[in-house]
Amino acid sequence: MPKVLMKGNEAIAEAAIRAGCLNYFAYPITPQSEVAEYLCWRLPEVNGVFLQGESEVAVAYMIFGAAGAGVRVFTTSSSPGISLMSEGISYLCGAELPAVFVNIMRGGPGLGGILPSQADYLQATKGIGHGDCRLLVMAPASVQEAAEMVMQAFPLAEKYRNPVMILGDGLIGQMMEPVEFPDHLRSEPSNKDGWASSGMDHRKSKTRNLVRSLFLDPEQLNRHNMDLRAKYERMKAEEVQYENFNTEGDYQALIVSYGTMSRVCKTAVNMLKEQGIEVGLIRPRTLFPFPEAAIGEAAAKVSCRAVLSVEMSMGQMVEDVERSVRGARPVQWYGKCGGEVPTPEEIIEVVKTTLASDLSRR
Repeated sequence: MPKVLMKGNEAIAEAAIRAGCLNYFAYPITPQSEVAEYLCWRLPEVNGVFLQGESEVAVAYMIFGAAGAGVRVFTTSSSPGISLMSEGISYLCGAELPAVFVNIMRGGPGLGGILPSQADYLQATKGIGHGDCRLLVMAPASVQEAAEMVMQAFPLAEKYRNPVMILGDGLIGQMMEPVEFPDHLRSEPSNKDGWASSGMDHRKSKTRNLVRSLFLDPEQLNRHNMDLRAKYERMKAEEVQYENFNTEGDYQALIVSYGTMSRVCKTAVNMLKEQGIEVGLIRPRTLFPFPEAAIGEAAAKVSCRAVLSVEMSMGQMVEDVERSVRGARPVQWYGKCGGEVPTPEEIIEVVKTTLASDLSRR
């Protein structure tokens, strides 16, 4: 099908419909409110359900109820809104219910601002809810990739019976780019009898299925958490996604960056190449699971002297980069927050300074 020019938020909305999700509950917050604006007229056209909740807290439990009934469901929000949903997200993890959450990040902490940020990295990958819950987290770098990841997220949520989060900075939601919705990514809900409630015997199943996350027996709760942990380990084994850029030959430094920030870094890498300085880049497409092995291998290359984590945050991803590098190379962080986006020229200067510091240490 031909590509159409769409704003990122609208492409996310349409992608969910194309993925077979006709249930959307949300509460408006900048910079992602266009998703709801689009779906409030689009979903009725396809016999879908749109409902604006009275708060993000309420929305999280609307998601819980719909997922527990066995239907595909998703929501979109931005940073403070996701914080309010975090209790419900933990309940979804505990009850092993599939759902998709899209966070179009804005600056913080607190109310912060409405401009783009990547300051929810730690929240999404390590602190999304109480207990030992984890989400599979995907990070698009373009409108096209955002649409594709949304379409991929629903079957992944059902595969693992776990919420999936699409983590995009505000630029992803607001920029306009050509986009298409690949037919091969369309899918139908699968195995819903495996998780949907049948507690009132209204299904033909001979066994009841009660949706719950409460386990008062400590041994039973421990077994449940061990099962969840095994599931998260399976995600690490099967779902790591990343992009290599300019890593085929030798390079003096390695940049790790994700989302639209990685596009700025690619420009810097190309500009440095023109100046005779080779720099490789790895872009994580999944933030959990994180591409630890790929980054560790790239950093260990003999020609590589330093690793740089470039983010629109105060250094949240750098901890995962350091763990991946395991001390093989010095790791530096560079970033801005509050809506300012580092420029290619700034990144070039940081790379040169980092390499010069490495030479002085030698």
